[in-house]
Amino acid sequence: MFEDMNEQEAREHILKEVAEYCDKFHQKKEYKKGDRMPYASRVYDHDEMVNLVDSSLEFWLTSGRYTAEFEKKLAGYLNVKYCSLVNSGSSANLVAFMALTSPLLGDRRVKRGDEVITVAAGFPTTVTPIIQYGAVPVFVDVTIPEYNIDVAELEKALSDKTKAVMIAHTLGNPFDLKAVSDFCKAHDLWLVEDNCDALGSRYEIDGTWKFTGTIGDIGTSSFYPPHHMTMGEGGAVYTDNPILNKVIRSFRDWGRDCSCPSGMDNLCGHRFDKQYGELPLGYDHKYVYSHFGYNLKATDMQAAIGCAQLDKFPSFVEKRKEHHEILFKALEDLSDKLILPVKTGKSDPSWFGFMITCKDEGDREKIVTYLEKNGIQTRMLFAGNLTKHPCFDEMREKGEGYRVVGNLEVTDRIMKDTFWIGVYPGMTEEMLLDMAKAIHEALNR
Repeated sequence: MFEDMNEQEAREHILKEVAEYCDKFHQKKEYKKGDRMPYASRVYDHDEMVNLVDSSLEFWLTSGRYTAEFEKKLAGYLNVKYCSLVNSGSSANLVAFMALTSPLLGDRRVKRGDEVITVAAGFPTTVTPIIQYGAVPVFVDVTIPEYNIDVAELEKALSDKTKAVMIAHTLGNPFDLKAVSDFCKAHDLWLVEDNCDALGSRYEIDGTWKFTGTIGDIGTSSFYPPHHMTMGEGGAVYTDNPILNKVIRSFRDWGRDCSCPSGMDNLCGHRFDKQYGELPLGYDHKYVYSHFGYNLKATDMQAAIGCAQLDKFPSFVEKRKEHHEILFKALEDLSDKLILPVKTGKSDPSWFGFMITCKDEGDREKIVTYLEKNGIQTRMLFAGNLTKHPCFDEMREKGEGYRVVGNLEVTDRIMKDTFWIGVYPGMTEEMLLDMAKAIHEALNR
């Protein structure tokens, strides 16, 4: 087949065939009543598959040209200076937190025993890096129906050991960024926005609309399949701070001091002529380590998918907003039984899901059981109350390793009475209305 082709012609032929293959065998099936409805799913076409195969034909298996393109495109979309692609959203949170421990930050660095304000009503890997490093998470309650940090509790959580606030925007609904950022500025604290469930959400602060993840010192994203966009596995860390960017890159890339991309050498022109630590003068800079880092890079094949997804991303955001509004209107008449979600003031959410809190005890179990029996996938608000989980058993028994402000009463209510359903872009209005109908049926049984 390829005898009379050069490499470029052969590649173009293969990619044309791939596009045709995807169009024929990966077309989305039309929804029929009774079909299973997942809370999230991939939305893609032949663009993603062509990019994936294009990357694989180069057989450059680590980060490369697609990675550089993705980082530039995501930074451009978010209007930030620096973006680093990593292999998952959890890795993004790990890198973001560990960046705050760098000696390059001087007196502001987070040290073991220092405290970080966060919430227990969320996903565990927002908190895991804090605990694993030996810092102390300080858990604050949240509010219903926004499901974000109760900013009235921030001052109560503050101590002379507080160094940072690290919290997520819950299911796309931004937390009160004005109050939280003002609190951080007043007390010289770092702010890390876990933006993994909120890519595309916006918040108006000081008269300017900005994307969530870009208002604090560091933002993180996840590209796991259920998220706002996907590359299978993947995540990103972004910032406007050049020192933080240097540290983020170092922790992502083994902790090394050198900033040369994979496969490149001596871009600075000083690979063999400087002194570092107690190493010999001129020791190879590519093997000088300024942090205890990791290898958390994504592959170029993942980035290739991400590049195609980013081109579609604005339409994904609009669909999520439309779908959330459809569900809200379809469930408004159940306000005597259900608490429906409310966006935070001065925000424009890119919704990840549709959160529902039941007013009457036992109704969540009744609704969730009925929905799941009828093929409608549901989810809890992740950990519910993270401090109640087995991973906290040892710390809970010893009474050390974390601190709780108040009694987390609202967090516990969410653990008992709250669930959510999907609004992902691949859904249709018929699917959304069928979900709402099923919730009505469950409550009327």
